[in-house]
Amino acid sequence: MVFSSLIFLFLFLPVTILVYYLSPKKLRNAVLLVASLIFYAWGEPLYILIMIFSTLFDYANGLLIERYRHRQPVAKAVLIGSIAGSLGILGFFKYAGFVVDNLNQLFHLQLQAAELPLPIGISFYTFQTMSYVVDVYRNKVPVQRNMISFGAYVTMFPQLVAGPIVKYGDIAEQLASRTMTLDRFGEGAEWFIRGLAKKVLLANNIGLLWASVKATPVGELSVLSAWLGIIAFTLQIYFDFSGYSDMARGLGKMFGFNFMENFNYPYISKSITEFWRRWHISLGSWFREYVYIPLGGNRSGLPKQLRNLLAVWFLTGLWHGASWNFIIWGLYFGFFVTVEKLFLLKWLQRCPGFMGHVYTLLIVIIGWVFFEFDNPASAWQFIGTMLGYGAHGFADHQALYDLSANIILLTVLALCATPLPRRVLSSLREKGNMAGAIAVPVIYFLFMFLSTAYLVNETYNPFLYFRF
Repeated sequence: MVFSSLIFLFLFLPVTILVYYLSPKKLRNAVLLVASLIFYAWGEPLYILIMIFSTLFDYANGLLIERYRHRQPVAKAVLIGSIAGSLGILGFFKYAGFVVDNLNQLFHLQLQAAELPLPIGISFYTFQTMSYVVDVYRNKVPVQRNMISFGAYVTMFPQLVAGPIVKYGDIAEQLASRTMTLDRFGEGAEWFIRGLAKKVLLANNIGLLWASVKATPVGELSVLSAWLGIIAFTLQIYFDFSGYSDMARGLGKMFGFNFMENFNYPYISKSITEFWRRWHISLGSWFREYVYIPLGGNRSGLPKQLRNLLAVWFLTGLWHGASWNFIIWGLYFGFFVTVEKLFLLKWLQRCPGFMGHVYTLLIVIIGWVFFEFDNPASAWQFIGTMLGYGAHGFADHQALYDLSANIILLTVLALCATPLPRRVLSSLREKGNMAGAIAVPVIYFLFMFLSTAYLVNETYNPFLYFRF
């Protein structure tokens, strides 16, 4: 089940909200846990056992660490066992095939790996349970003794499938007691509707252009077609993922939780360093706190700092998928972040802002080629077409048709990737007059109506981060 589906919008969500708010406060975590398990089991009834095991496993590990805190070797052994167990499960389902394939190619073996579908959201809930155990060991958060509350934290359906990655310490108090008001519920509904509109009206529609370009043999693409296609994907993945994160944040508010904002207009960035402070913020924060800083961060001199950056960006790429293209994509961005840290960032800060913006967009757009093509050779071939090597001319009839057919949509997407639409809505609300009071609800009603109409009539409704 996905948020952008009619079953979720008009069956699962209304029923869950009704039962949740009719229940006594002390039972609401239990209601949320049951609803989340149903949500997850809707598409993967068998794999729910893996999530339940991960939840119980690290719930018990947290209790053991707390019990043996005064015996450091025992507590540390539990921590290591917890991390090894969590990564072992993630590795088996996500990376076993990748490892076996590479061993076969490297040593000319014929090993076989079971072809198992990837459990939805496993990368997200594995990181959440690991961070909980680590923080209990560090004594940063109190151990959770209520199994229902801990289960609600791990399985919480608003952010289960695609984040943001919620650290236990951020919502520990909210699990015990949270304020639910009509204003907060309304704010959550607005976040959800904005996210739904971004996903359904923007991402899905521009995704059709990229799907068409990607389906065309590279040798038949013109330079313009290649650029139009990858720009379409650049916009699609942003509105797809940020839209889903906005829906998650909105749902959290509707149930009384406050999740961190996961995207902050990354395409207005003027450096790659800034881009990664604005893109998938929760993932960057997680790797910084649980990998970069424990490795020493920037405290042990430049060589070790560069080593730590390399490790973080290698793992960032690998987290996204068991394929060399993701590793290349992670290291690609790690290279530019490192170069900026060494000298380029100071130069960019002295340059006119538009130069940094153009530089950042070019690096990001080319980076998405590595992200999208499973085969690195195909990625290089596509980049070659973008640069004119082997292209079917600069602009053929198909490219000109695609441009004319999508120019308005591309313009709308470009504007919506900036803070301008939110500022317009805020200014309407802040006017305090009758026109503003009417306009804002009407706009959100139109967003919801158009999104629903699209879902009724359209079959193209992918979610790109399901595979992670």
